[in-house]
Amino acid sequence: MERALDLNELCVKNPTATFMVRVSGQSMEGAQISDGDVLVVDRSVPPADGKVVIAVVDDNFTVKRLRQKPDGMYLEAEHPDYPPQKVEEGAAFEVWGVVTYVIHAVK
Repeated sequence: MERALDLNELCVKNPTATFMVRVSGQSMEGAQISDGDVLVVDRSVPPADGKVVIAVVDDNFTVKRLRQKPDGMYLEAEHPDYPPQKVEEGAAFEVWGVVTYVIHAVK
């Protein structure tokens, strides 16, 4: 008999820098991230173009895809109803971590 699966062992590479958060909203459905899903987020992974991140913009948390373009940095949703958000110079902006796993509930 195999031993039980441990999600921390499977999904967490750096325990001191990793946290989990539940998703609220539909803006990332195109990336297979749905309302109610749980994200595993690693703060030790460097944010880079194309990565899905947890970010804070002017005191508002969001899950979006980070995009670096010639005219600046953007946070892009993966849903047609949500336009890209340019990170304006001087905005209070911080990437809290990079999403490394998505845990879906069976619906």
